[in-house]
Amino acid sequence: MYQPGETYDDIREAVGKLCAEFPGSYWRALDREMTYPAAFVQALTEAGWLGALIPENFGGSGLPLSAAAVILEEIHRSGGNAGACHAQMYTMGTLLRHGSEAQKTQYLPKIADGTLRLQAFGVTEPSSGTDTGALRTTAKRDGSNYVINGQKIWTSRAEHSDLMLLLARTTPLEEGMKKTQGLSVLLVDMREALGNGLTLQPIRTMMNHATTEVFFDNLRVPAENLIGEEGKGFRYILSGMNAERILIASECIGDAKWFIEHSVAYAKDRQVFDRPIGQNQGIQFPIAKAYANMRAAELMVKEALALYENGGNPGAEANMAKMLAADASNEAANVAVQTHGGFGFAEEYDVERKFRETRLYQVAPISTNLILSYLAEHVLDLPRSY
Repeated sequence: MYQPGETYDDIREAVGKLCAEFPGSYWRALDREMTYPAAFVQALTEAGWLGALIPENFGGSGLPLSAAAVILEEIHRSGGNAGACHAQMYTMGTLLRHGSEAQKTQYLPKIADGTLRLQAFGVTEPSSGTDTGALRTTAKRDGSNYVINGQKIWTSRAEHSDLMLLLARTTPLEEGMKKTQGLSVLLVDMREALGNGLTLQPIRTMMNHATTEVFFDNLRVPAENLIGEEGKGFRYILSGMNAERILIASECIGDAKWFIEHSVAYAKDRQVFDRPIGQNQGIQFPIAKAYANMRAAELMVKEALALYENGGNPGAEANMAKMLAADASNEAANVAVQTHGGFGFAEEYDVERKFRETRLYQVAPISTNLILSYLAEHVLDLPRSY
């Protein structure tokens, strides 16, 4: 049994060994072809890491969020990218907290052993962006089914997932209602839905990230797939967003550590004018500053984890952790490119790949500007800006 404050050295070591089997050459090959890291995800699944948060009675490890954070951090510190599978860590929280016993019994053991993948999270829409309450996808009750119509965008991993958590409007928005009322969460079995009202359109991006646009055309989903109560879906997904931000922050810390470690190694080895470039303060200082900022962000991640695991509501801390960690990884990425000079742009060093990958977290899963707006309104009590 892991205790609060546990450093999980055994998990770090085990995940590191697994990641060593998938070196930079593996990720570079995938990046060139824009293909999904199926072998890596399968190895993580077989090792039990993607079932870490699932309770033991449902076939998982029953570990706390801090253990999941270590798993994802170590993947990124090792030079890999957990974006292909990290959603399974946080999307299942909605099912764990708000799903019925029948739903948990039906799905969680299969998710834990890899028989099923719960990777897709259908929330964002082209017209609403982060204004979730303005979403237009509808789910209308028709007998024993919900009939779904609408469109989602940036639904990552949908092509490689069996199940999707979908947020849709089940009650029309009327005057006097909060925009976040009347939304519900449905568990969609995409194996049955594809070609029967569900269409996926892949979106190519600046990095190898399997994301899609999703179209619903009279898709029928059994009413028994409703998670929790109808109309309370926004609250359900909101409860999982703190976990999402903390886990993404952990990945950013892993990225920052990778960039810093590689910058240090290169600065020691690279000789210019008969001396290592790391002897120059123009090289030393940016790396040292990136390290200090990474460590500060890492402490905020730990603070957010402690609050989360003690049953608190770390809304501010989770958001700050995500923002500060994303800033730290982005700074460390810039430093790595500058330290490596021309070689920072060369594919074989992996710096440019990791640079592109970590840049995403300035924007997703929530942009820095929205985090600042949240802090201004909810922490500093400033007037709402939107």
